[in-house]
Amino acid sequence: GAEGSTLMSYFPKNQIRALKPKITFSTLRGLQCPVLQSNELEGKPEESCSTEELFEWLGAVLNQVNLDNKSSSFLSTYCCPQPNTVVDQAFLCTITGFIIPDKIIQLLEQLCCYFSEPKLAHWLTLTVHGFADSPVSWRENEHGFHKGGENLYNFVIFRNLDYWLQMAVGTNDDCPP
Repeated sequence: GAEGSTLMSYFPKNQIRALKPKITFSTLRGLQCPVLQSNELEGKPEESCSTEELFEWLGAVLNQVNLDNKSSSFLSTYCCPQPNTVVDQAFLCTITGFIIPDKIIQLLEQLCCYFSEPKLAHWLTLTVHGFADSPVSWRENEHGFHKGGENLYNFVIFRNLDYWLQMAVGTNDDCPP
């Protein structure tokens, strides 16, 4: 209608374009990974790591923090939780942009297909970050920025298709049911 044409007059035609999500791939070699059991959310000493330990480890990996716990490091002395195993290579794919829920469901379905091939992975993850300064968070409620603007969820999918769903939100934000 008239509103649309008025809005369009503010933007030169060559500035209006579809913004495609940016996709980056990387292979992490010799990566220390926590040992997980799908039915052990709290973890078990010398058998498996907890959901909290995994979440912390995942944050370190996604931010490319070294996991070797060197005392000379000014950045981090973090090390992978116990028990852990070294995998020859881990595949990391990052998609940056505005991604609708249908596409996230599609990604989840494609990731689950990974287990039907003769792969060695025991589990995989899909993390979805909202923008830190997004005006809304869960349930269309106002999103409080405060310190970090936490606004994310993470799926951990196991070979038997059990899964964990982890959520992180800011201090004053509502969490979904």
